[in-house]
Amino acid sequence: MGATSGAVWGRGEQQDFRSRVRGTLLGAAVGDALGAPVHQLTLEAIREEHGGTGLTDLAPGHGGRGAVSHLTQLTLFSLDGLIRAQVRRDTGAWHPPTDLHRAYRRWAATQRDWGPDERRKEDGWLAREEWLYARRSPTRALLLGLGDDTMGTLDAPKNPGDPGGEAAARSAPFGLLVGWEPQLVMQLAVECAAQTHGHPLAYLTAGAYAVVVHALARGENLDGAVQRALALLAARPGQQPVTDALQHALGAVRQGMPTPARVEELAGDGTAEGTLAAAVYCALVGEDVRHGLLLAVNHGGPSGTAGAMTGGLLGALHGETALPPAWLAELEGRPTMLVLADDFAMEMTQGPALHGPAGSSPGWLARYPRG
Repeated sequence: MGATSGAVWGRGEQQDFRSRVRGTLLGAAVGDALGAPVHQLTLEAIREEHGGTGLTDLAPGHGGRGAVSHLTQLTLFSLDGLIRAQVRRDTGAWHPPTDLHRAYRRWAATQRDWGPDERRKEDGWLAREEWLYARRSPTRALLLGLGDDTMGTLDAPKNPGDPGGEAAARSAPFGLLVGWEPQLVMQLAVECAAQTHGHPLAYLTAGAYAVVVHALARGENLDGAVQRALALLAARPGQQPVTDALQHALGAVRQGMPTPARVEELAGDGTAEGTLAAAVYCALVGEDVRHGLLLAVNHGGPSGTAGAMTGGLLGALHGETALPPAWLAELEGRPTMLVLADDFAMEMTQGPALHGPAGSSPGWLARYPRG
């Protein structure tokens, strides 16, 4: 299915895929914007600030309602890097991890204190979006991992002691490579996570999350998608804590009504695999997208990361139209996200027609340069 496998897309398939791409990107961003203002607050502190039922709506954070964090910024650059990688296939110089590293370095450049404008034409259009230059609490691991030209790899990873979930939270776009085999999706997500988060729990969780999104984007249900990730994890060294966390999430679904305590217990100490478990649980038990996202952020753990990952799952599962319209209306950067999502969907379904070997569309190559 898709340009990467040589299949022909029907109009209905294209529309469904575009809806799921939009849903994944917007869902992750809405979850991020919802959870960021209460990230790492205790449940008591959340209720003290927002009332006895906790957070029920977007709240001011990073200067306004609907503002996103660095997690969404990086997710956008993941999608941009994947488009650029596809465009470069025509050149014969195709190594997607390198293209993703370049994309993440373009994000890192937005986080510097700029003097003269050093942005370059070959950076493409996304790197010229002014709103992405806001610093939204990027962590030390991200800034260090992307602080020089050296790309972290599985053999020589950056920040091998950091098991956090940030690399996983930016990995939903890998799951949108629906023309790829699931094991290749996992491998790419794992390799790209190691560029900033070289702990096995961090990069294996990123791979598992990408595979779950991949199955959802192909039309599978969430339980089946998790089973697919578990099967692929089985052969990976160091995978047992990630496998245990996902199985714990599936088991928790049968333990009665969802509560903040159960979400917090799944999230554990906020490392990557626990955050993914919490996200899977919230996506499984949520009555609808709004309910699932509110579950994902109302607890004393990594609310922003869990919200973003839950939103990515629910958006891939249900598509754009299932997301709460009122929250989308206030979402920072939504026009940019829609353009990027639609460009990705076009590249995946019509890539050769857009930029074939002769470079038939200079406009497309100006937006997504091969350099």
